Amino acid sequence: MHTFGHFNTKINSMHRVSTEKPKFKNQFGSQSKNLSSIIRGYKSAITTYARKNGIEFNWQPGFHEHIVRSEEDLNRITEYIINNPIKWEEDQFYKL
Repeated sequence: MHTFGHFNTKINSMHRVSTEKPKFKNQFGSQSKNLSSIIRGYKSAITTYARKNGIEFNWQPGFHEHIVRSEEDLNRITEYIINNPIKWEEDQFYKL
């Protein structure tokens, strides 16, 4: 264990992480079971699989989340999801 800078925080020198309990609780709760962490885990697993199997691809840099607030929202989003792949050949990023 070593102290880190002027903060005098004990850290595990092998992993470079604090070994002290945080003084303040995260006011937003656990960040391990939210949508972003689920997407991050999914993308990580698929990327690992692709690299191991020589599959070349890149992820879209982000994703859009939207709270479905009405049946109209649900119908519009469902239609988009169903019809969007049909338009792929028209996309500026489409390559033959």
